[in-house]
Amino acid sequence: MPAREMRMEMFVRSLLRRDFSKARAHLDKLERIVGEDEWGKGYSRAIEGFVSALKDNEGDSLIFKLINEFDREKAKELLENFEGIASQEFRDDYERGYYTAWKELLTAYLAQSTLESVGRGKRRAAKKA
Repeated sequence: MPAREMRMEMFVRSLLRRDFSKARAHLDKLERIVGEDEWGKGYSRAIEGFVSALKDNEGDSLIFKLINEFDREKAKELLENFEGIASQEFRDDYERGYYTAWKELLTAYLAQSTLESVGRGKRRAAKKA
């Protein structure tokens, strides 16, 4: 697994645990990996937005909903959508970097085995109610 994707996986795990200081440390390392060109700026902007939305408890943000309301099918749908956008040739480098960050975040998110137990726990709680 490439360093950037591995770091994104660690970043996602930190976000899921609400460990924002570790998430910030992973974010800093991700920003060094992606660099300061236009693509890297777009990528960095996306991951800074992830942390900001969660720290500020922005309930309407996509990242907040992903972390708090597990929905594997919705995440897969979003991943397909963002993969398509990131690969469109008419997009500039900034946009490609931005959507690549989303694509990598969703890939890491879907790879988390803890999400399965979270999803099952919510379904069980709903059945009991």
